[in-house]
Amino acid sequence: MTIAHDASISGAAQPNTYDVAIVGGGPAGLSAAIWLGRYLRRVVLIDAGDPRNWETRGIHGYLGLESITPGELRGRGREECRRYGVTLVDATVAAVDQLTEGAFRVSLESGETISAARILLAIGVRDVWPDVPGLDKCYGATAHVCPDCDGYEARGKKTVVIASGRKAAGLAFALTTWTREIVICTNGEPAAMSAEILEKLDALNIPIIEAAIESVKSSGGEARSLELRGGMTLDCDQIFFAIGQEPSDDLGSQLGCARDEIGRVVTDLHFHTSVRNVFAAGDIIHGPQMAIAAAGIGAVAAVAIHHSLLPEGQVL
Repeated sequence: MTIAHDASISGAAQPNTYDVAIVGGGPAGLSAAIWLGRYLRRVVLIDAGDPRNWETRGIHGYLGLESITPGELRGRGREECRRYGVTLVDATVAAVDQLTEGAFRVSLESGETISAARILLAIGVRDVWPDVPGLDKCYGATAHVCPDCDGYEARGKKTVVIASGRKAAGLAFALTTWTREIVICTNGEPAAMSAEILEKLDALNIPIIEAAIESVKSSGGEARSLELRGGMTLDCDQIFFAIGQEPSDDLGSQLGCARDEIGRVVTDLHFHTSVRNVFAAGDIIHGPQMAIAAAGIGAVAAVAIHHSLLPEGQVL
């Protein structure tokens, strides 16, 4: 594997030795790298180049950058990192080992190693999609997973929720902010909802269809209909679907960081994990999965990391 070092910090005492190694180059990792660069810290950001939601056509609600694409946001962030002397390494991390309390070894798949005094995990999560043929063709345009991010685009439109159980009800209830033309399709699964939830859905005139989905029909990324088993066609303009999630890699587990019941890394208010000098930010921790939130969390984590590196004589 060829590793691309986009920038280097002049005057480095030891090659491949840094104050902070950040794993993950999404909004959280990039934001943290920029802030740490402004603190004049020696920072390396390692990114595998396989971001979540790469197909999304635009990031909504990002202050001053409405509808910017994920690729454009990452590109701007990487360029800003370079201006602050951050080293960008395009590679996959194979392992992170804690040698001492303030010394970590980051091993890349290429065999190269990097040393750092602090680690920030910004590795994100990997989505597990439902098996629905054709869904990928309109993902990011008219098929979404987050009503908070993309519900505005569904205002007044025929919207299908693909999910079952409480997830389906949660998506449907959230979407009533923007539209009342909502149908739940469980894709062959039982509805699996309590009588109380069913009563609420009925009061909102939200029907449930349990037939399996044969395919999503779309044109130019625009959803048109769902073809259901048995020959039924369900017209739609927007689709929201539930996904499963898992950590993008097992680095948190390798380091022994405490995790919650679904694998997210547990942190304190300063985004410090249960392992001293290891921090985490972005979708890998509990919280809203929004680009603007991830960037903010990355900045706050960077402030905490900087203060953790200050010598005793500079701390009140």
